[in-house]
Amino acid sequence: MRKFLLSFYLMAALLLTMAATTTSAFAQASNVRSFTSHHVCGAVAAGNVHCNAVQIDSKGGKTTPNASPSGLNPTDLQSAYKLPSSTAGSGQTVAIVDAYNDPNAESDLAVYRSQFGLPACTTANGCFRKVDQNGGTKYPRGNSGWAEEISLDLDMVSAICPNCHILLVEASSSSFTNLGTGVNTAVNLGANTISNSYGGNESSSETSYASYYNHPGHVITASSGDNGYGVESPAAYNTVVAVGGTSLSKSSNTRGWSETAWNGAGSGCSAYITKPSWQKDSGCSRRTVADVSAVADPNTGVSVYDTYGQGSGWMVFGGTSVASPIIASVYALAGNASSVNAAQSLYSNTGSLFDVTSGSNGSCGGSYLCTAGSGYDGPTGLGTPNGTGAF
Repeated sequence: MRKFLLSFYLMAALLLTMAATTTSAFAQASNVRSFTSHHVCGAVAAGNVHCNAVQIDSKGGKTTPNASPSGLNPTDLQSAYKLPSSTAGSGQTVAIVDAYNDPNAESDLAVYRSQFGLPACTTANGCFRKVDQNGGTKYPRGNSGWAEEISLDLDMVSAICPNCHILLVEASSSSFTNLGTGVNTAVNLGANTISNSYGGNESSSETSYASYYNHPGHVITASSGDNGYGVESPAAYNTVVAVGGTSLSKSSNTRGWSETAWNGAGSGCSAYITKPSWQKDSGCSRRTVADVSAVADPNTGVSVYDTYGQGSGWMVFGGTSVASPIIASVYALAGNASSVNAAQSLYSNTGSLFDVTSGSNGSCGGSYLCTAGSGYDGPTGLGTPNGTGAF
């Protein structure tokens, strides 16, 4: 009996050890942990949009905000996407269009850039400029959720294109009309690329706002959404680069990183917008979302510094709000905004993108519209940046 019990306990210990080893190996291989998170912008009425930022509630056992950054940093992002961030981008202006006012935008930006050794970007040195939706200085009222969105956007431009100038345009509200006016202002003030990290549900009225997002000679990016399979505007417009989302983790492969489709990224077939001539997928007769993608999973999220939102300090963010300013800044690094037609160049330069071939964002009958695979798919588009060759 004693021999039996001894053998039993030895076998149990061995199985527990094997299970722990397997769990540890999986955690190391996936490099993705699961945390609770929340959308920083709530539901909105028709004709309005919500920001597409998702904040981690805790990271590494700490409740955000933290005293120091714990998400992906500029070096990580530049490495993952093989970007010439230290040498390119001079003379380019990336505009961020968001709703409401973040009174601490410039000072929070200074902390982020100082933390990661990036050159100062201030009003005084001409790198940073903040305006209202009409180009003036009558800023709208503050909003804690949108302030976090603003900090996220400014930090991502800084991470990807530290040599770029940054123009922050603050719309009076989250309506399509006011944000669209902000996009027009960004164009009029000379922005080369314009990022829009927000979206609203498609409706029959969305075509009435399309002209705000049609500016040849300027690249306009828009987040595809954070609620999984389904299409949002302005990402649906065929004059916009629709940006989906991935889960990005370090890997032992040649690239050093691996990606899968993030299950929250928006995608699908637009109900109202016509298909651009350069988009050839056969499962959607109208505009298909997305075109391209970048990291968006909050569980593999990015470091952001903000003091006006729901906390004060370092936070970790995901959502396709991360991906849109990243892609706008990659276009700025390429410096070709004046000569590319919306997302068209991506479709003729797929060799300069990392194809994302696994993951799903919902149920659509197993279709590529919600399931990543080789070549084009809805959640990740044609893939993620591999340098600037596709841009």
